[in-house]
Amino acid sequence: MKNSDNNIGNNPGSALKQRETSVGFSLASAPVLVLALLLSSCGEVRDSAPENYAKQWHEIPDAVPVEVMPSRYGNPGSYEVFGKTYYVKNSAVGFKQKGIASWYGNKFHGRRTSSGEDYDMYAMTAAHKTLPIPVFVEVTNHDNGRKAIVKVNDRGPFHEGRIIDLSYAAATKLGVAQTGTANVSIRVVGTEAEGRRQRSDSIVESPVTEGDKLYVQVAAYSTEENALQQMGRLQGEGFRDVRLHIESKKGKAVYRLRIGPLPSDHVAKKVLAQLKENNHQSIQIIKTN
Repeated sequence: MKNSDNNIGNNPGSALKQRETSVGFSLASAPVLVLALLLSSCGEVRDSAPENYAKQWHEIPDAVPVEVMPSRYGNPGSYEVFGKTYYVKNSAVGFKQKGIASWYGNKFHGRRTSSGEDYDMYAMTAAHKTLPIPVFVEVTNHDNGRKAIVKVNDRGPFHEGRIIDLSYAAATKLGVAQTGTANVSIRVVGTEAEGRRQRSDSIVESPVTEGDKLYVQVAAYSTEENALQQMGRLQGEGFRDVRLHIESKKGKAVYRLRIGPLPSDHVAKKVLAQLKENNHQSIQIIKTN
């Protein structure tokens, strides 16, 4: 771990001063308990690694994804840190992201996280700015090829370019504890039961026998994987009633991603405008059974 004050990218102690507000709420809206924690973390104590941590990276097991209830306090619609507003996603399905990972250790060990759990630097956990918590993600370190699954249960990091703060154990497994930061990608993972439920709730086999209904069609795909990935993006952007309609065309499956059914042309046009603002292309309003 490098300790140069002039190189914040390789200095977790300096970089993690940002976590003084990592609980993820503005002062005006924070519950009393969280507010007390927030104020108690505003000192100038530098972060550090634990002493005599003996585990080697290959000896540290991944977190095991399990079905969890959303945190009562950790998922406000939005919150503000350092004058910037962050919007918590309604859904984590299909979420992927690339950026820089950092880590946090002794300074926050035992303190309350945004999920309500106490931070344990020896557990496989992490912090993220906008994912609903708790949620499980796979982190890939592109600097060395290592992968790990962690439970996101906290808010942060709030330094420009950082996308995830790892616990010390997770950082050790991924090789980030040694370098301070690393180039990573993350993707949300879930349990098999969650995957089955999401698919059954969101996939409609066509044709259906009801009368014509109003939809905004976002795109059509030849593979289910690409369609589900785009579905996750839409849900992450806050769109509801996203459905995947599977049709057969010349003996091949076509996966049509649609939002609806919608109650009126006016609502459909509003959805279309929102999609255009989010840079979605080739979208159209359709009526179909």
